[in-house]
Amino acid sequence: MTFAAPSPVPSRTQYVLEAIKHAILTGQLPPGRPLVEAELAARFGVSKTPVREALKTLAGTGLVVMSQYKGVTVRTVDAAMAREVYDVRLLLEPEALRRTIARRASLEAAGEALVRADEAADQAERSLANRAFHRALYLPCGNPLLARMLDEVRDQAALVSTVAWSADPSWRREADEHREILRLALAGDGEAAARALHEHIARFVLRAFPGEPGAEPVPERAAEAPHHP
Repeated sequence: MTFAAPSPVPSRTQYVLEAIKHAILTGQLPPGRPLVEAELAARFGVSKTPVREALKTLAGTGLVVMSQYKGVTVRTVDAAMAREVYDVRLLLEPEALRRTIARRASLEAAGEALVRADEAADQAERSLANRAFHRALYLPCGNPLLARMLDEVRDQAALVSTVAWSADPSWRREADEHREILRLALAGDGEAAARALHEHIARFVLRAFPGEPGAEPVPERAAEAPHHP
């Protein structure tokens, strides 16, 4: 298997980290795949130390799982895992966007991310651009803790997208939803933008994992995320 080399980065650990992440987000390293330090070190031409540090970081973001008995593997994605990640996003992202709009914060980065997604050369670039779009909506919310909480689930959400897109490449539909969310946000309609974002997130999981026990259709106007003072 040949890994696509990432852009130059400042350290060997960061280089290995980005290369493994890219491989995971393109499906080159599928869920459940063992990650052997010696093999990765030989592939990237580094010692085991930067590989070990990179894997620890990836475990912290939820992309890989470390087990005393099974070693390190790419995290397995199922409906339960996806709903855990997306439940957090449903609770927090619409409120963060509502606050971003209320503060009249710049959304220029969100527009730039949409362009990058449209011009993406592969699935990994598109996934990274999509994450950048969502982050540009919540990062200026004015609450650094809220933004950090959402940052913590970004990689796991990207992994869910990777698995879902391999079965149903629905990214064009999601790109249209992104454009509508941004249009409402730029118009200053915080409630409508937050509602559109809530529906966007909820529908993705139902499209990706249809027919699972307990799954319920998302209504045309999904319930808004709680509005906190």
